[in-house]
Amino acid sequence: MFQRAIDDFKESAGSAVQLTGLALAAAFAAFVTIVFLCAAAFVFVLQNYGLIEACLSGAAIFSLITFIAVVTLLIRRKTAKKRAVQHAKTATQSFLADPMVVAAGLQLVRAVGVKKLIPIVAIGGLALGLFAGGRSRKED
Repeated sequence: MFQRAIDDFKESAGSAVQLTGLALAAAFAAFVTIVFLCAAAFVFVLQNYGLIEACLSGAAIFSLITFIAVVTLLIRRKTAKKRAVQHAKTATQSFLADPMVVAAGLQLVRAVGVKKLIPIVAIGGLALGLFAGGRSRKED
């Protein structure tokens, strides 16, 4: 039983290592290709327009690449932040929907009594509201 799971894990790990190696080789080849294309563009502009124009065009190309990378990074960060907030909300909702938590809450109400529990719940709700409000102000 466990041998099958171990064999599956070994196979998937081996596949992941192979795919990672292929991805690294492809990334290196793409980098070398971009370097040669930039060199060719530099030489072309150098022969037709001059040294200063060639340097400025190279700087413009790399500035454009940097701008695209920064915009992509910012978009991914925003998406990851939204995903983390959504995940936290679903985790909280699933915690409150757990039957064991509901049963423990009912036992607590029976043990303490409703009249004594209302002020405790009110103070807890106030503290939770202040905590959530402080967190939302920090995110803005």
